[in-house]
Amino acid sequence: MNGKFQSIIKSKRPVLVDFYADWCGPCKQVPQILKEVKEDLKDKVRIIKVNVDRNPFIASKYQIKSIPTLIIFQNGMPQWTGVGVRHASELKEIIKDICE
Repeated sequence: MNGKFQSIIKSKRPVLVDFYADWCGPCKQVPQILKEVKEDLKDKVRIIKVNVDRNPFIASKYQIKSIPTLIIFQNGMPQWTGVGVRHASELKEIIKDICE
């Protein structure tokens, strides 16, 4: 997964990564929020999920201490990080700013 992850986040298009775990209650709210973001922004963003229990190397590399954590990458570099459940409107604004 790490090699594939690295190639995905190197995209010029922003990549929103949802770091989560199956046992995390608040993490269960995030998919619906991300669905709204994707419906509105379509091809302007790619959204992927990374299970921190199954991918501890990636979680460690990006210092994921709390979940859910969302990181927006572009060209392989983190452009924004948010911890906790975020509103779709906030995420859409951040992605639009990164795209400009």
